[in-house]
Amino acid sequence: MKKDNLIYWISTGLLCAIMLFSAAMYIFNHEMAKEAYIGLGYPTYLIYFSATAKILGVTAILTKKSTLLKNMAYAGFFYMLILALLAHFMAGDSQYAFALVGFIALIFSYKYDRKLFK
Repeated sequence: MKKDNLIYWISTGLLCAIMLFSAAMYIFNHEMAKEAYIGLGYPTYLIYFSATAKILGVTAILTKKSTLLKNMAYAGFFYMLILALLAHFMAGDSQYAFALVGFIALIFSYKYDRKLFK
């Protein structure tokens, strides 16, 4: 049980750190985020929406106030990370490391969340 708890908190902490880091970059370094979104073929009006969704998703996962909201946050992060991986792959750049690490952390976090907090 102790090992499961440790794996859960490490993977969840890593996932949340990646999401909060990218949301902060979207907000505080908007010009760089704008260039990245344009380079990946996404419209720039999604930047603030993505930042807000990431902050709300992290809040839902960490507070565990609502199982429905927590599961919606995991699902949203799943789709967001899949789209990020595919966008970087299709653009031919090598900027997919955070998306890949985030996706792996998401899988472990969700798996151990279901195991520990069912």
